[in-house]
Amino acid sequence: MRPFIYGKRNLIHIIDLKETVRGLLRAYRYMAKVASRGSLVLFVGTKRQAKEAIEREAARCGMPYVSERWLGGCLTNYRTIRDRLKRLHELEGFWLPAGDKAASVDMTAYMKTMHNESGKLELSKAPENAAIRGYSKKMVATLNRELSKITRNLQGIREMNRLPDAMVVVDPKREDIAVKEAKRMGVTTVALIDTDSDPDCVDLPIPGNDDSIRSIELILAKLADSVLEGKASLPPETPTPAGRGGRSAVNPKALAAAVS
Repeated sequence: MRPFIYGKRNLIHIIDLKETVRGLLRAYRYMAKVASRGSLVLFVGTKRQAKEAIEREAARCGMPYVSERWLGGCLTNYRTIRDRLKRLHELEGFWLPAGDKAASVDMTAYMKTMHNESGKLELSKAPENAAIRGYSKKMVATLNRELSKITRNLQGIREMNRLPDAMVVVDPKREDIAVKEAKRMGVTTVALIDTDSDPDCVDLPIPGNDDSIRSIELILAKLADSVLEGKASLPPETPTPAGRGGRSAVNPKALAAAVS
């Protein structure tokens, strides 16, 4: 990290903001290029400071994310992950009215209506002719536990029908397994990286404070904007989200406040 460090004060390393801006602009251009090809970008950040920002920005640009726990083999053993996603759809189908198909329903929004105030699935809220009502109370509890576990771990990648071409990582030192899998599968890694990490393990490092919520939100917002910009350049026949993001200038003062 020596090339990215401006100096040291009171045993604390100070990141060079010029390097931060340079890394962010390089990542911005690359992400826009990837999105313009219609490829997927996976957002990964499981630390407490990054969870909310990862989920919000990934949803805003319509990309998959992992914010709870990185499951080993998520990229290298993707076939098994797809099998777990099929099981997720099967379990959710038990809560649908008889004859309805999951493909015609927004299952994420529908399943939220099946939860009670404490966040647990409530059998009484299921339709009278739903398949889940045909099981015993003990079996329903078992199925609910399985559904909750799969949903918690795979909710962000349930629509990821193929391997991504790029992966955005917050704190690659913490997400080392994800970075190794991406490298093995040839997935380009864009990472917000602090002074305690090795920049050589990622393809496009963005030096910055990966423990500050403001820093994480700022970097992820710019990268999400780049994905939206790339999607906006897709041909008209290719489905694009209703929202359209344009390139916004990087404000060095805002970066200074975020990474300090």
